[in-house]
Amino acid sequence: MALITRFDPLTFEDVFRSMLKPTRWEVEGTPVEIKVDVEENDRAYTVKAEMPGLKKEDINVRIEGNVVSIGAEAKREKEVKEQGKVIRSERYYGSLFRSFSLGHDVNEAEARAKYADGILELTLPKKTGAAAKKLAVQ
Repeated sequence: MALITRFDPLTFEDVFRSMLKPTRWEVEGTPVEIKVDVEENDRAYTVKAEMPGLKKEDINVRIEGNVVSIGAEAKREKEVKEQGKVIRSERYYGSLFRSFSLGHDVNEAEARAKYADGILELTLPKKTGAAAKKLAVQ
C-alpha cells in the first residue's frame, strides 16, 4: 500500500528559508569582470578587453614572458538630488584583475596598449627566438 502525504506549500521551514536567502545588491554599472578576446596571427597577439567606465590612468598592464596581467581600480560615485535635497548617494570602490598566459613569449619592448570607448586593445608581438633544437638521445 502506498503512503499518501499531504502537500503544504507554505510550511514553516520554507517560509523562513526564503526570507534568509542572501540578497545580492549591485550598484548600477558596477564592473564585475574583465571580458577578454584574444586573436593570434604569425607575428603577434591582439587582445581586446572590455573595461567600460574606467579612466586610462586607472588601468595597469603587466607582461612577464607569456603571462599578461590586466588590472584596474574602479571608483564610482553617484548622487541623486530632487529639489536640492539628496535622495540617494551611492559609492563603489573596487579592483578588477585578469591574468592569462599565451602560447609564446611576448616582446615587451614592442608591445602597445590603446584605450578608447571602454575597450583596452593590446598589440603583443611574439618574441622571436632561436628555433627549437632537436636533441639526439644517446
